[in-house]
Amino acid sequence: MSSQGNSRILQKGAAPDNGGRSSVVVVRTDWNPAIVDALETGCHRILRETGVIDVRTLRVPGAVEIPFAIRRYWETMKYRDDRPDAFIALACVVKGDTPHFDHVCQIVSQGVLQLNLTLPVPTVFGVLMVLDEEQAWERLGGRHGHKGEEAALTAISMMRLVAEITKRPQTGPSENLS
Repeated sequence: MSSQGNSRILQKGAAPDNGGRSSVVVVRTDWNPAIVDALETGCHRILRETGVIDVRTLRVPGAVEIPFAIRRYWETMKYRDDRPDAFIALACVVKGDTPHFDHVCQIVSQGVLQLNLTLPVPTVFGVLMVLDEEQAWERLGGRHGHKGEEAALTAISMMRLVAEITKRPQTGPSENLS
């Protein structure tokens, strides 16, 4: 999700039909609340527009806590009919004067990667990692698009992919899933 116009992800499509239910859990931080609020607002807007009715939000103190909250939520809900079809991680980490920024960015990146490799549903990375607040706002409707909206569109796209893979009969190694 680097710059606006470099992806087809901005072409909205409807959420997959999961028996009349699509569920997304947004996990957002309390750090940099104005920026994360704007990320979440754009994310929710796109989810509504694409037909996701069940959107739940979890608040965590900081970005490092996001992977734990997602894993714990999944473990609690995985056998229920209202389990999520995707997670979206939203945060804004602004570089300061210490190496703390680098550690936080690495921890949350690796945590979301591990979730994507181990959970049966996608976890979308909607974490801004910026040098200053100006860069964050450029990614919330400025020249770099709106990363909250893009995170929602990515979740929709991944939910459709999971539905397609799950429903499609396996025909052989040359099959094109696009």
